[in-house]
Amino acid sequence: MAEAGALETIVNQQIIVAMKAHNAERTGTLRLIKNALKNKAIEKRFMLTPAEEQQALATMIKQRRDSIEQFTKGNRPELAAKEAAEIVVIEEFLPKALDEAGLTALVAEAVAEHAAASGQKPTPKDMGPVIKAVQAKLQASGLRAEGRLVSEAVKATLAG
Repeated sequence: MAEAGALETIVNQQIIVAMKAHNAERTGTLRLIKNALKNKAIEKRFMLTPAEEQQALATMIKQRRDSIEQFTKGNRPELAAKEAAEIVVIEEFLPKALDEAGLTALVAEAVAEHAAASGQKPTPKDMGPVIKAVQAKLQASGLRAEGRLVSEAVKATLAG
């Protein structure tokens, strides 16, 4: 397990590398990451745990995806491309995102466990507990998946 504040140290080192390479876009994005982590730590009044650091980065990615959607609707492809480039840099510091096939398998496993525990096949009413089980499995395996994708996969599995 990584120690608290380790990500911030890595980001600081990456900022120096990016500055020496005269890569302005990467430097800017790394500084945004550093500021987000620092602000979260100030808000908490204590160093962030690795899980909290990941949550802060996941929030940054979600904000950028929302921005891309808005810029695309507003016919501003250059701004959408800038946000997409920032997502790529932010994702470097997160665990690998689970692909669709892996997520489907994880959902099927959680549904099977829920069925074994309750003695009956889960229905769409059991969506909440199944989602929680999937997210616990994701966290235990050190992988990540967007909450919306987890929700859609669970809904599709329970409906089908």
